[in-house]
Amino acid sequence: MTPSPDWWRGAVIYQVYPRSFQDSDSDGVGDLPGITARLDHIASLGVDAVWISPFFKSPMADMGYDVSDYRDVDPMFGTLADFDALLARAHELGLKIIVDQVLSHTSDQHAWFKEGRTSRDNPRAGWYVWADPKPDGTAPNNWLSIFGGPAWEWDGTRMQYYMHSFLTSQPDLNLHNPEVQDELLDTVRFWLDRGVDGFRLDACNHYFHDARLRDNPPVKRSGAHDVPDSNPYGFQEHLYDKTQPENLLFLKRLRALLNEYPGTVAVGEVGDGDRSPATVGLYTSGGDTLHFCYTFDLFGPEFSGDHFRKTVGLFEKEAAEGWVCWAFSNHDVMRHVSRFTRDGDDPAAIAKLAILILVALRGTICLYQGEELALPEAELAFEDLRDPYGIRFWPAFKGRDGCRTPMPWQHDAAGGGFTTGTPWLPMSDAHRALAVDVQNDDPASVLAFYRTAISFRHAHPPLMLGDILFLPATDEILAFTRTHASGTMLCVFNLSREPRTWRLPHTLPLLTRHAFSCADAEISSDGVMLPPLGYLFAV
Repeated sequence: MTPSPDWWRGAVIYQVYPRSFQDSDSDGVGDLPGITARLDHIASLGVDAVWISPFFKSPMADMGYDVSDYRDVDPMFGTLADFDALLARAHELGLKIIVDQVLSHTSDQHAWFKEGRTSRDNPRAGWYVWADPKPDGTAPNNWLSIFGGPAWEWDGTRMQYYMHSFLTSQPDLNLHNPEVQDELLDTVRFWLDRGVDGFRLDACNHYFHDARLRDNPPVKRSGAHDVPDSNPYGFQEHLYDKTQPENLLFLKRLRALLNEYPGTVAVGEVGDGDRSPATVGLYTSGGDTLHFCYTFDLFGPEFSGDHFRKTVGLFEKEAAEGWVCWAFSNHDVMRHVSRFTRDGDDPAAIAKLAILILVALRGTICLYQGEELALPEAELAFEDLRDPYGIRFWPAFKGRDGCRTPMPWQHDAAGGGFTTGTPWLPMSDAHRALAVDVQNDDPASVLAFYRTAISFRHAHPPLMLGDILFLPATDEILAFTRTHASGTMLCVFNLSREPRTWRLPHTLPLLTRHAFSCADAEISSDGVMLPPLGYLFAV
């Protein structure tokens, strides 16, 4: 049977952070053979695809998001042959592989940048964003780097500034240059020819800058979910340093390339503050741009019915013709069990309710390695940090290492079963107690619950593909229906720590048969009665 080209609609994706998943050679750093060895675990969850964070050749200033060669694997992670073996094994298990492609910038160690910075008239002189200083020698404008300080770095050879949206060692590519677009698309083709199933496009709304280099104005609205409050990057409205109209034409070129490889997909990461819903709508509508987009909008600490209604509802409105990928955790944010848990909560109960909300939402969903174990954020000392972002903003912001610590496979093994060497980040003792071997055969574990929840989603077309309609409720209750040609499913969640009753709207057809519910949940013609952190699905 030929796989559906729309396999990604409603799919469940599992994100692997290679440095921290499984080490196969005892150097303390995870690698591609390690991922291959653990693919059976991922397949046991019932997910459809694996997104692998960057493994390209890199000096690792930003842990691989600073690429120095798009067509090779960094020796830290293995070889191209190791990647081919991983891909083949994943496909044997029915898993698709999505590669994390970083096209907005490279490492300053990339051959393109090394050549381009030698003069203003070499063949790659226009491949990056270069600009003359102001008459007083200061930077061309007020743009800021997400990782702190100005988005401009002086180069004494060219006597110009170059733009970097992230680290100074991550110069931004100039996609206004057609040669740059052509070369980047050729690097994408390289991986398509190896058989990958798609790409997660890092910072995809950063591909273009305003050619006139206009200053960004001060922020007028709150809600920049992509940076901590302590970062001055959030003080600006980013009207000119990203999300430019030229980006749409490049995304269409990228989609046209993927169309040559049926069944492959492009998912764009969009961090655009309050503009994210509109940007996602623009980037995923029309059938000739991205297949779907991944957003930061559920990465905050809010865990309430009102927050989910407003956030998802806004995307339903602004991206009605497109498709969204929802997630609660990834390699850049505090793990959601720690964000959502209050004093006195059972973290396992929070983890179980959170995955049920995720599998009930309309869209594709993404899980981050370790969340199926209900791992909390790891506490690290400053001297253990490896993340330049955290080191720069410590102590107001502790960085991203707390969610990047090694995966615990065996609770009593050296290195937690992740490595027989010294792990690149410390293995958390709290994580050891939640290791895979502790939970794997326990039917009451969070790991078992994840498998059940994902299977439940796949078994019910309304959850995979149905429309979503939010129903009136208090802030503590989240209630909606998912409707498909095969039927309607009612989804109700109590996000409070007290029992709650939700009254059924008169307009709602009576759906009283439990499809899936917690203990002590009840439904009648009067309403749904739920215990604290309870849930009920009815048909």
